[in-house]
Amino acid sequence: MSSQQPTDEPVYADRVYRSSMGIVSGGLLLALIAWLCGDAVLRGSGNTPWIGLAVALCAVPLIVAFTIRPAVFANENRMRVRNPFRIIELPWAAVDAVRAGYSAEVLAEGSKYQLWSVPVSLRERKKAHRQQMRRNAIDRRDPGSSGDPAARSRTSSAASEPMRANADRIVDELQGLAELNAVRPGAQGSVRVRWSYEIIAPALVGALLLIVLIATR
Repeated sequence: MSSQQPTDEPVYADRVYRSSMGIVSGGLLLALIAWLCGDAVLRGSGNTPWIGLAVALCAVPLIVAFTIRPAVFANENRMRVRNPFRIIELPWAAVDAVRAGYSAEVLAEGSKYQLWSVPVSLRERKKAHRQQMRRNAIDRRDPGSSGDPAARSRTSSAASEPMRANADRIVDELQGLAELNAVRPGAQGSVRVRWSYEIIAPALVGALLLIVLIATR
């Protein structure tokens, strides 16, 4: 008999955080690998076609792992971090903090896990800071210049929202979810980490095959 008890808690769709630049660059690199290795397989002689296949077998999983694969999924119960070689499931009750310094990371149960899909851009952070300083200076010089009460209300609301870099905004959102949902019954539990052997195994096989082919040429 199952020990699970029914729950009336609503089920929410995951929020997904990914790097659009990572996806674009990964697609371009995969197209380049397909072109170069495909040419070696179709037109090469001797061991060259096999070397092309070995390079593709090694490179494609690595490109996918570091560009297209990384993502963070968050709902009301937990955060699931999909990094290049690991998947980390963190119930909100186990999360100590989500922060962004030179990289975005989550602290849980005495360990630190990076969020590969939330790249921190110091340039974007400085740009947001400059824009915020300019907006504050304009507000101090010309407060409530519009005679329209609705316009003044919109201006005041916009001014109350600080300019943030994208990574800082996402980290603040995840930290807010952790604080809000840590007491939920479905958010209890321990951190679980799983290695992504579907990425690691073909990359290792391709690397070993490439070494053998180069050594026997």
